[in-house]
Amino acid sequence: MTTVRMFVNGQALSGGSLNDALAGARLIGEVKTAPRYRFYTVRDEFPGLYPVASGGVSVPGEVYEVSYEVLREKLLPREPSELELTVIELDDGSGSLSMKMREESLGLPGVSDISDRGGWIAYGKAIA
Repeated sequence: MTTVRMFVNGQALSGGSLNDALAGARLIGEVKTAPRYRFYTVRDEFPGLYPVASGGVSVPGEVYEVSYEVLREKLLPREPSELELTVIELDDGSGSLSMKMREESLGLPGVSDISDRGGWIAYGKAIA
């Protein structure tokens, strides 16, 4: 069975409401992105990465080893339309699949930059 690495940083994190979509995937561990991204909340419902040329931060998350079947049948169908699949750079220089904000979604109502908030879990605790 062919597998790929998938970086998650929001509801698909361990304990999150979307983590069940990763049933059958293997958690590799906690990681951070390279400092090349801004991090956004969309209506405080889910986050999104967006690559930038300067002013980026490292975003914490988890990497899973997932089959194409899990990705295609379980995870991607549950991702919000404001996000799209891409390849990102991790802090060790390696790559991983991940969801990112669609450029046209950045200006939507309810989208705010939370890059300085320490990741999705820290942000959630701060607004709770």
